[in-house]
Amino acid sequence: MHMVNRTFDEIAAGDSAEIRRLVTPDDLYVFAAASGNYNPMHLPNADTDGDGHPEQITPGMFLGALISGVLGTQLPGPGTLYLRQTLDFHARAHAGDELVCRVTVLEKCAGNVLRLGTEIRRTGDDALLLSGEAEVQAPTVKFRRDDIEVPGLIVQRHRHFDALLDRARPLPALPTAVVCPDDANSLGGALLAARESLITPILIGKAAAIRTAAAETGADISGFELIDVTSGDAAASAMACKLVHEGRAAAVMKGHLHTEDLLRPMLDRDTGLRIGRRFTHIFVMDVPGQPQPVIVTDAAINIAPDLTTKMDICQNAIDLALSLGMEPRVGVLSAVETVTPAIQSSIDAALLSKMAERGQIRGGLVDGPLAMDNAVDIGAARTKGLQGGVAGRANILVVPDIDAGNMLAKQLAFISHAEGAGLVMGARVPVILNSRSDSPMSRLASCAVAALHHFGAARA
Repeated sequence: MHMVNRTFDEIAAGDSAEIRRLVTPDDLYVFAAASGNYNPMHLPNADTDGDGHPEQITPGMFLGALISGVLGTQLPGPGTLYLRQTLDFHARAHAGDELVCRVTVLEKCAGNVLRLGTEIRRTGDDALLLSGEAEVQAPTVKFRRDDIEVPGLIVQRHRHFDALLDRARPLPALPTAVVCPDDANSLGGALLAARESLITPILIGKAAAIRTAAAETGADISGFELIDVTSGDAAASAMACKLVHEGRAAAVMKGHLHTEDLLRPMLDRDTGLRIGRRFTHIFVMDVPGQPQPVIVTDAAINIAPDLTTKMDICQNAIDLALSLGMEPRVGVLSAVETVTPAIQSSIDAALLSKMAERGQIRGGLVDGPLAMDNAVDIGAARTKGLQGGVAGRANILVVPDIDAGNMLAKQLAFISHAEGAGLVMGARVPVILNSRSDSPMSRLASCAVAALHHFGAARA
């Protein structure tokens, strides 16, 4: 970026400068994060007055910051220091408006001080949004640089999860057996999904504890079926299986119980939810900056999967990806991209790739072994001379074991700021796994993914 200032001696009364700026939804997110002002009317998707349309009002101090931008980059430019600013607001700007911010020198004062008129208008109707005056200390030393760089920002906007929710909302609400929702997090997640018309919860567990959790959070559960099971978590999970077999539930959601207590009754050969495949865990992850969701599997159930289990891991992930409208490209990860006898994961990856070629894994492309870089980065794949439709383009990452899967998923969540929707596949119905730390978006996305899979499988 080229930048040059105008020193105090170079400026005369009447000089002016301006910038044009299109206000985007991302600007609202960035300003909220930087300022700590999370007023919903200044965010892209909040409807605070109930008229069915988000306000998307640009914060007043965002407009003030545009004035600072003109002063700091153009007139006077680099080296300028603020002394005073008055702001009078006349109308509101919204995301999507193009603005013109203009400053005009009114007076040169002692001590290298400038008094400037400031205003912001909206293009199109020339509406005056803001007026005021600024006093600044102008630079006295000339500054000229061609190498000013500011790092780019990626706004975490849940773009992919928003799209999944938009696809899921028109579908019928998914009847969902919610097992032991007797704390605020688990009950709140189910009720949030119900408010979004994603699921119709059937609450299973100790009725007194569930009602207490509802009372503590001020939630009304009178409109939902509540099945009282007092003999323990496993019995509540067994009841959920029974509802599935009776056709009353099309999904199961984990509440406030251990995952093993939820899944153990589902593995029963007579009364469980087996369909012939291994149960496998899948994270559908919305990673900022990625062009589509990233699926990571298995990160929570199969500790050290053998080749047969990895077949099911691949097939379950492919089936889910298809129901989400993705073109499955499975990268089977290892530490290397060549078959190395000393590294079992590289051998398994090569066998899975060949099995897919022979039709033993269906519905998507499978390639491996691939190291992480050449699985997801086309440049890295080309550097290694890797060909085919998966290398550099993988949207399903099959990890060697639970250690690698857990680390990868948590790295994406805590370093790359991804959101994850967790499901167990391989059962008769999708099993929604929420954790206590999940955000509301993760909880909603898990239900949306379950609904899309259920209705997609029904159409198939």
